[in-house]
Amino acid sequence: MPAHPRQGHRWNDHRVVIEGILFRTRTGCPWRDLPAEFGNWSTVYGRHRRWSLDGTWAQVLDALRAGCDEAEGKAWTVAADATVVRAHQHAAGARHEPARDIDPARLAVARLSAPARTRG
Repeated sequence: MPAHPRQGHRWNDHRVVIEGILFRTRTGCPWRDLPAEFGNWSTVYGRHRRWSLDGTWAQVLDALRAGCDEAEGKAWTVAADATVVRAHQHAAGARHEPARDIDPARLAVARLSAPARTRG
């Protein structure tokens, strides 16, 4: 995890903020509806946004990959079954252009080498 910033007050506990990010991801609730037990919603959102832009989440995924099965190595990936992925009702009117402060390469669609499951 990133070190504490040099200016300003110390960051809130990373564990609480990560729990808030995972709660929001799991439930699909708007950031402003995040329960108070995770702290201020703007703190959780700001840290999620900062870590998305600076590559911290990619480092976390790489650390998780290091512990995966040796047979799969770097080809290991996370897959989500589309039957359980739901968008919030406010997600219908998303902007048509990506945000300008995000590198377009980070927004590229990931290509899987093989389908996770075949029917038959």
